[in-house]
Amino acid sequence: MHPAFYPDGPRLLADIGGTNARFALERAPGQLSAVRTLACAAYPRFEDAVSAYLASVGIAVQHAAIAIANPVDGDAVRMTNHHWAFSTAGAAHELGLETLLVVNDFTALAMSLPGLMPADLVKVGGGAARPAAAIGLVGAGTGLGVSGLVPNGAGGWTPLQSEGGHVAFSPADEREVAVLRHCWERYSHVSAERLVSGPGLALIREALAARRGLVFETLEPAGIVARGLAGDDALCLETLECFAGMLGTVAANLAVTLGARGGIYIGGGVVPRLGEWFARSPFRARFEHKGRFSDFTAAIPTLLITAPCPALLGAGRMLGDHLGDHLGERAGAHALAAAPAPMPVTREREHAHC
Repeated sequence: MHPAFYPDGPRLLADIGGTNARFALERAPGQLSAVRTLACAAYPRFEDAVSAYLASVGIAVQHAAIAIANPVDGDAVRMTNHHWAFSTAGAAHELGLETLLVVNDFTALAMSLPGLMPADLVKVGGGAARPAAAIGLVGAGTGLGVSGLVPNGAGGWTPLQSEGGHVAFSPADEREVAVLRHCWERYSHVSAERLVSGPGLALIREALAARRGLVFETLEPAGIVARGLAGDDALCLETLECFAGMLGTVAANLAVTLGARGGIYIGGGVVPRLGEWFARSPFRARFEHKGRFSDFTAAIPTLLITAPCPALLGAGRMLGDHLGDHLGERAGAHALAAAPAPMPVTREREHAHC
């Protein structure tokens, strides 16, 4: 049965990273349309990008949920990996929105996980996920996102609002120690995000070249991926291998921290670009190399998210929870608990629909 359309019109959803902002309209629960991606650098302000999208689709909206790559705590939002900064209340007023919900992007992505279907995932090793067990989420893009879901005891889930990408980088072999030492020449604190991210690919390659005394041309992350996968650039291939191993360490650390027997999900924009190579990369071997807890991590499945817009779906669910509607569930999805209130702004209306 097709879910009912929202009686007060489509809702605006956005997934905003340090590089791109993806927008969509949600006309009914889980029903996205007009999905478009805008480059963040093309717009001076967050409000300008939203206005440009709404002008392009020619539709006015009353309610919006924004999943953003940034901590969300209070009215003021200042992005970590981009220059946008805005007041949630001010943006709602300028854009004419009755509701503007701003949430962390990986919290929104976590909220989408129980509703993903087998076709939305690629399993990379491990056994079966244990029902009603904690779930971990990690993803490399412009930054390194970390979140998860914890069972709430009532058949639902509580999402974690985490900034785990900023934990200190943990080297696992001599090569990674050399990479860390190279980074210490520039940074007093080297986070996992500094290396396990799109920009981190360039930094890893630079460090590996310095270790081997090589002179090299500067490449963007996409170029490193393309050359490494082509197999004719040893330095780029070593960079990808090093990156995959580092991501395996991050994922394993998250697994033992959360006791994530429900699986570790991998999002972000970098890993999907690695294609089939990722399954035979050092990632899974590193994930299972956990000393006394190797048997523990070996049993946990790691699942690559291939769905095109999962964070948008999660943001839509969080907005629906906030507005108090329950117009439909995706077939086969587990019920999700309402997320902790993430500083919404709702303005009074004369004729409320929700």
